[in-house]
Order: sequence, then structure tokens, then C-alpha cells
Amino acid sequence: MTTRISLVSKLALGLGAGALALGLVPGKTPELAPPAAAQSASDLDAVVGALRAISTMKADFTQTDRAGNTLRGTMTLKRPGKIRFDYGKDADFLVISNGKSLYVIDYEVNQVERWPIGSSPLGALFDPNKDVKRFGKMVPTSNKDVLSVEVRDPKKPEFGMITLVFVRNASAPGGLQLTNWVALDAQNNRTRVNLSNQRYGVAVAESTFTFKDPRRTARRPG
Repeated sequence: MTTRISLVSKLALGLGAGALALGLVPGKTPELAPPAAAQSASDLDAVVGALRAISTMKADFTQTDRAGNTLRGTMTLKRPGKIRFDYGKDADFLVISNGKSLYVIDYEVNQVERWPIGSSPLGALFDPNKDVKRFGKMVPTSNKDVLSVEVRDPKKPEFGMITLVFVRNASAPGGLQLTNWVALDAQNNRTRVNLSNQRYGVAVAESTFTFKDPRRTARRPG
């Protein structure tokens, strides 16, 4: 595995990585409130409902690891279980879930990495009722309009943890807008993914979640 593809896969998928810190914008971290301000089980229901209300979504993203390495691109989400991290036309790598497996495709070295969806913390986005409702817990924040939920399976610590941060927004599905997440692996490596320019209910073709296997061709398709 090359260093570059390892970085991309970990940043985007939360496989062996996570984010720098919780926050709504890069470099800023909301303070945690005292335990007395803890959010309730109804907030967890609201988070699950908001995630399930997203049929399709597009957003710009910025990924930053704890060393300050940053990648940018566009994320496309479609239920059930499909996601694409596109790093732009000049990038020679791609991250895709087709609803069954997660793939990191590196066209520079003709390499493909694959994981079952359930092995990634992003399972919380793919199946919120299963993962968020069962394994999620609310994390107190100092702002009543900011909801933070931590998702981890205590029986599978090797899968890591993801913390999803939402802001109340009446125009977003379920009244909550996903602004960023933090992925943390078993070695406490963290990566942060910030979202912006979120668009919901957009038309997304199924072909968005397919890719040309570089192991079968020497060149990336145009």
C-alpha cells in the first residue's frame, strides 16, 4: 500500500484514521458543556431521523489529518449505502461505496482497496437506524443548536469510532444539517472531514457509484 493511497482511504472512510477535532469550521472546536447540559435520547432520535431523511446529498468537503495534510473534493451520498468522494478531474484516485463495499481506487499505481461497508465508521451514514440508534450516544456541547453524536461498536473496537456533528437548520432534512465528522481508529489516529455547500434531493445517477478497474487497464478513463 502506498503512503498516498493510505492517506486518502483513511481520511475519507475513517479506516484507521479520524479527525483533528470536533468543530463547525476548520481550526475551531466547540467547547464541551458540563455533564448537566447533556443532550437527551430524543436528540439521538432526531439525528437518526435527519440522516434517514436524506435521500440524496451532495456537498463540498475538506479532509484534514492530525499532521495538517488536507484534501478537498465533492461528496455524493445516495441511499441505501452509496457514497462517492471525488477529488477532482486532475486527481488520480477515487473513493466509492456501491452499497455493498467501500473501494479506494488508485489510478497511478493501478491499485484497488476494498472493505465491507460494515467495517467502516461511515456505516453510521449508510445505515443510521442500525448503527447510530444502536451504538450512538450524544456528546454534550455548549450550544443547544449543535448536536454531536459518537458512534462506536464496543464489541468491535478495531472498527474505530465516528463522531457526527449537526447544526439545527430548518431547511435541512429532519431540521438538522450534518456539518462535519471525526473518525478515530483503534490507535487514536484522527481525521476530520468538514462539509459545506450541502445540497439535498438532487438527481444522482447510479453510474456515479461505479468505477473503471485500473487493474484491467493501464490508463484512467477520460
